[in-house]
Amino acid sequence: MRRTMEREGPSPARVWIDEVGEGLGFASLRAEWSCLLFQSEASPFLTWDWLYPWWRRVAPEAGLRILTARDERGGLTGLLPLCERREPVAGFAVRRWGFLGCDDWVGSEYLDAVAPRGREPQLASLFAEGLAARRARFDVLELLDLPEGSALGARVLEKLAPGALLAERFERHVCPIVETSGDFESYLREVGRADNLARRRKWLAAQPGFAIDRTEQPGEVAAALADFFRLHRLRWERDGGSQGINTAEVRAFHRDAAELLAESGMLRLYTLRLGSQALASVYGIVHRDRFYYYQSGYDPGWTRRSVGLVLLGETLADAFRERRAVFDFLRGQEPYKFEWAKKARRRTEGVRIVNRTAAGAAWLAAASGARALKKAARKVVGDRWWEELRRGKRRRGSS
Repeated sequence: MRRTMEREGPSPARVWIDEVGEGLGFASLRAEWSCLLFQSEASPFLTWDWLYPWWRRVAPEAGLRILTARDERGGLTGLLPLCERREPVAGFAVRRWGFLGCDDWVGSEYLDAVAPRGREPQLASLFAEGLAARRARFDVLELLDLPEGSALGARVLEKLAPGALLAERFERHVCPIVETSGDFESYLREVGRADNLARRRKWLAAQPGFAIDRTEQPGEVAAALADFFRLHRLRWERDGGSQGINTAEVRAFHRDAAELLAESGMLRLYTLRLGSQALASVYGIVHRDRFYYYQSGYDPGWTRRSVGLVLLGETLADAFRERRAVFDFLRGQEPYKFEWAKKARRRTEGVRIVNRTAAGAAWLAAASGARALKKAARKVVGDRWWEELRRGKRRRGSS
């Protein structure tokens, strides 16, 4: 762990930047991290409960580059959870820094610096200065899946763009959301779902053994999560397999993270059953006034009975009953998300800095060609058909 003073805050008290670079230091941060997070507007994908299992299970080879801001008394006042990965490109070992939790499988969203409410701009500037001071240690800095308009993204561009080979800000994902502070029945009528959902639920409720379980307590997670894994796999088999939960390492991550989230009161696992048979599952996370619809699964043999639709309706009804402000579907181009969330959207963005190093130039040359080809193809076929092409590729790969 290295300690350097970066700048003074608005008061006479100085704020220091520490860097945590090993696992023991990361593990020891849990209590402080959790306390800071609940003083912030940060998403659940920035909790220690999510990121520590991700590093241990999914990316243990990644070098930790966690920047922490501390006051003169040693109190934690800010976090920037980064890691370093080495990528071989044209004979170079490219040093790429990015967020912990950011990959093509887990799908962490709204990644950012963690700062107390109201202090985000100050901490963003502090961390941008900390990254500038460490510029010689990375070739590429990619801050992906930031909330749109993030102060951190803006400050990093301001500080690191001068002298860079490339400095860019770009769109990432569209996240449909439902505002859930009103009346659920009125919302169903507004989106044209009331009659169909009532009819489907009535038929299922009349079947022997019908039940919808909600699992949220530590120690009760394992069985519900096993049902979720099975139903998620069944749901995606016909499309070539899931992109999100596709390896033993990712499943191990979710076992750890789900237990930790349950300890923090943030887990919601819903399961629709007929007797002992689980037919649909929803993996949700609650944090402050939001419900995050992370993943789902269902038995395709029950598609005609709309078991997935009925369970999604139950999770939405709970969000309305609990007076949450937002039900967030997170990323994904699945049409059903936009049918339920007809009005509101959140967006994420990325910031990329490529330094003037030989390795940075090699990475940029390789990445630019691949990105240009992908962008051109997607423009021709459109977003929806692009997703269909990706699914077809997965199906061919699994056959």
